[in-house]
Amino acid sequence: MLKQPLGRLRVIGFLEGMSYLILLFIAMPMKYLADYAMAVTITGGLHGLLFVLFIVAVGHVAIVNRWSVKQIIGALIASVIPFGTFVLDKRLKESHSREG
Repeated sequence: MLKQPLGRLRVIGFLEGMSYLILLFIAMPMKYLADYAMAVTITGGLHGLLFVLFIVAVGHVAIVNRWSVKQIIGALIASVIPFGTFVLDKRLKESHSREG
């Protein structure tokens, strides 16, 4: 799975999506309800790294698979919506199984 650009995108998308949910639903409440800002510092840094990797992976897949601008924008929008990368992953898996 990690040998192909699409497989890497799916894995990075999953990790980025999980880090986003952890940041929103665990780390942020810990910061504001329990006065534990370190949760956001750690999770936010990790999420930032995964977000950048996701953007690079989208770019790589877009070049290799000749994605349209609409597909690229859709993937990037999915990365900023909670649960969006999981919806994207399902669509990528479906489209890949139709092609293969």
